[in-house]
Amino acid sequence: MPEIEKEHKPTLSYYHVWTDEEGISRQTKAELTSFRKESIGDGAAPQWNDHLLSSDAHVMFTQLPVGWVGTWHENPEPQWIVPLSGRWFVETMDGTRTEMGPGDVSFGGDQNTKADKNGRKGHLSGTIGQEPAALMIVQLKDRSLKGAKPGDFT
Repeated sequence: MPEIEKEHKPTLSYYHVWTDEEGISRQTKAELTSFRKESIGDGAAPQWNDHLLSSDAHVMFTQLPVGWVGTWHENPEPQWIVPLSGRWFVETMDGTRTEMGPGDVSFGGDQNTKADKNGRKGHLSGTIGQEPAALMIVQLKDRSLKGAKPGDFT
């Protein structure tokens, strides 16, 4: 019998919006890498789980209308953003623009930015295309997560 290939530990890519030491918002593609194969509970078959953190959180679903643009602003809390349908973009102060749709994940951690010479602070975001963008947002209330940098969740 042929040898069965060993199953590889997965990773999950996400876009991390963060603030550098000069107060400029940036985006970095990062990865979650701490997956363990285990049951989620109650005898369910083992699956790959990454126990990222335990924290008080506020879960919200939002729909951004066609043509919506959120002027320059910071994420109000450190938050995970998962597009469910439609497409949206995030542009940070360093000029990086990321477009996302279903299956993409973003972490918004651009608190404590400093306005640049054009008055931009935080990030610009908006919808793309001719359909609304539905998002699931998980706002984290743990104050220690403000200022989280790419790699802090690995």
